[in-house]
Amino acid sequence: MNDCLFFGLNENPKLIKNEPNKIKKPIQFKFENENENEKEKQIKQISSGYFSTIFLFKNGKAIEYLFNSNQNPQKIQIENIQKVTVGARNEAILTIERNVFAKGRDINSDNPKEFINISSLIEDTNDRIIQDIVSGDGSIYLLTSNQNVYGIGSNKYGKLGFDSKTLPKTEKPILMMKNVSKIFSGNYSNHIFLLNSNQELFVCGDNQYGQLGLGELRKEREIRKLTKIQNIPKGEIIDIQCGYSHSIMLIENEDENQNPKRKLYSCGNYLYNGLDKYQNTYEFTEIKSSLFENDDNILDFSVDYSHTLILTSNSKLIVFGDNRYGELGTGNTENQIIPIQIELPKLRFNEEISNYHISCGDNKSFLYYSPPSFSNLEEDLIKLFQRKEFCDISFKTENGEIIEAHKLILKYRLNQNQNEIEKLQEIISKKSIKESNQIFEMIYSNRIINPILYSEIKEIINSNEKIEETMKRIYLNENENENEKDFIIERNEKQYKFPKLILIMRSELYRGMFLSVTEDKSNKVTDYSELSNKSFQIFEYWIYSNQIKEGIQITQEIIDDLETGIDYFQLNQTNPNLFDLLIKNLIIKKNNPNQNIIQIGIY
Repeated sequence: MNDCLFFGLNENPKLIKNEPNKIKKPIQFKFENENENEKEKQIKQISSGYFSTIFLFKNGKAIEYLFNSNQNPQKIQIENIQKVTVGARNEAILTIERNVFAKGRDINSDNPKEFINISSLIEDTNDRIIQDIVSGDGSIYLLTSNQNVYGIGSNKYGKLGFDSKTLPKTEKPILMMKNVSKIFSGNYSNHIFLLNSNQELFVCGDNQYGQLGLGELRKEREIRKLTKIQNIPKGEIIDIQCGYSHSIMLIENEDENQNPKRKLYSCGNYLYNGLDKYQNTYEFTEIKSSLFENDDNILDFSVDYSHTLILTSNSKLIVFGDNRYGELGTGNTENQIIPIQIELPKLRFNEEISNYHISCGDNKSFLYYSPPSFSNLEEDLIKLFQRKEFCDISFKTENGEIIEAHKLILKYRLNQNQNEIEKLQEIISKKSIKESNQIFEMIYSNRIINPILYSEIKEIINSNEKIEETMKRIYLNENENENEKDFIIERNEKQYKFPKLILIMRSELYRGMFLSVTEDKSNKVTDYSELSNKSFQIFEYWIYSNQIKEGIQITQEIIDDLETGIDYFQLNQTNPNLFDLLIKNLIIKKNNPNQNIIQIGIY
């Protein structure tokens, strides 16, 4: 069963039958025949506009609710979908094979309801591997694996970076900018932001309300050429989302304790920018509110035409902007010029709030649960092996910085050959820290992320077949019994599967067991019925995240309860280990009895 809340405009399309057109408070969203398709309805992403709403599921399939349709949602006849993006007048789909299919009247005027492969229309055949997609109002932007950005569709206000009078639209992708790392826009937006590899931000399109963030000196209605923003907030740009007349930027910095801290900055129309100012703001300005507490952090946010939703680590849903259809979930239809918190029904997975996501569509809002997936090997490797506790080989870059790599991965990618490792050390010694990170990301993921760097290291990297063959033997072996991919823990007559790949990273005992050629590979079942519910929750969460579960109060009884599992898995050999984290948590609570339990772990 899915865990998804919905509120706002419930028509065009009608998403929930037998409910009013304006749903002013969050209610549970249910699919038709949900009980029959329970396993297939694990939501990965929701994208919504005025004419349609698409639900993408973790199995790579998607359904769409269409404009003015009284029929049940329709299945999209495209497989292996990685990402969906819905604009005001278009839809685009990115597949796992990195092709992009799109439809809309500005994309295919002859047949606007038919999906066509727009990535195949890129003239440079070497630039057709697409890394990311974003929709605007009638336009679609494609970021290629070569870090080039193409635009297709409407060029209203010059949002494709060209003179809109000479090029009002295009049904063929045209190159907008090179050396781009991220693209940002919005489903009703007539403007776009492009971030290059030097963390420089460029923008073009509609600037009537100052939504481009160019400052007081740039108040032209249209910016038809990509223009660099001179004054942007300090820190790493995590995301920018665009409404019709405002833009909101998420910036991450470290606080005084060197923990990551995220802040929101806004510009544009004063009715929707959340700045509590009765005038438009022409450069990015911090959104300040007492709702953003010191121990709180921003997990996710979403922007539509004129409203914004923010989710924080303290399980707060903060909203502001237009509310004429109840899309802020306040229970009424009064607009909110300043951020306010709304009340949520008890969430089924509320203790795992970091797994919730927000999606704002045209006058509608979704809050949905999407747990992390460990089924994609490439994503797993990047997530797992870039963390410090997994690094055990050091390389020195050209400026003397130290970058660490994972011995287990190098074993498979370089065949643990000392000559190959020395060649890699020589290459890294001539590279910057940024280029070095890119090289190791390619090694971890087995994807050509940067073709120029890849050409330098491909001779010392094993073939794709070799890495895939090895990893299938460990974890993804399709020729073996399904259970042999996992280690099974039995508790109260219920079985819990832990991917062996995860346990390899957590325990020397299982690293030797699963990687050994002579070791018995038969699956072993362990009974953990003696563990209390709370102890098992802590144990299970730590196996995957290497963190103490947030909000759990640690006691000496829990620590004693978990000692058996710690010893059995030899988890004391990891850094940090679960026992140390439990003790630190207990000491902090004793020394600060009035302080909430804080999250401890490696990020």
